[in-house]
Amino acid sequence: MTDTRVGREGRARSALWGPALTNLGLGVPAMVPLHLAWWLLTEYLPMDCALAEPANCNYETLDNGFVLTVLLVVTGLLTLTQVIVLDVALPLWHGRRLSAWLGAAVFIPVPFLVSLALASQA
Repeated sequence: MTDTRVGREGRARSALWGPALTNLGLGVPAMVPLHLAWWLLTEYLPMDCALAEPANCNYETLDNGFVLTVLLVVTGLLTLTQVIVLDVALPLWHGRRLSAWLGAAVFIPVPFLVSLALASQA
């Protein structure tokens, strides 16, 4: 192995830390829309309030559904804007590899999944 090859591989490995840490950082504010989506899927959608004799209808949950859906849309759009700016626009602007940044986007839901796992154990 030559010194230039070792240098390139070292740089390539260290260049992955930036996208990974950035996307983990994006995952912290992304916990809000992810939690709202989780609530809508697990609490709001399973209700059967449309039936003639609802047996599983929580009217407080039904009242909160519209507000939380609007909050999901607003926070989801803000989070999507952050992801587009930090994972697409800035790497293109600085001439960096887009594949590393978009590949590291899988780290965005990690903080939410960790908090969900910790909450389910409590």
